[in-house]
Amino acid sequence: MHVGRRMPGGTETSVLYKFKSKAGADVIMLQPHGDQALQVLGREPSAQGIFQSADLPGLIQRGEAAIEEEQAAHERAKAEAQAEGRKAPPAPEVALRQRLWPLLELMRAASASQTDVVWGV
Repeated sequence: MHVGRRMPGGTETSVLYKFKSKAGADVIMLQPHGDQALQVLGREPSAQGIFQSADLPGLIQRGEAAIEEEQAAHERAKAEAQAEGRKAPPAPEVALRQRLWPLLELMRAASASQTDVVWGV
């Protein structure tokens, strides 16, 4: 589900992604985080979609590779800063590993039970 609501005065609340599968509990993300998750997994952000069960192992690997790359990039940045005598850059407040973990767990469960993961339907 990809939900947005217009409030009085014309302001819009945050949009939500609701990833669902028969294999596990729903995973809900705010729009920026859901957009990021979809992009990391090689999908364009969209109001509706499906990860088919046959595609899940590759999508999970792609997500895990993105997590490893984010961690490696941060370690490289820390090493460069130290070599140049600068203060190390701070770690992200919420790492990709933390943000993607619930969705990857749902995808693993769906893959094991050969079911799809959908959103916006």
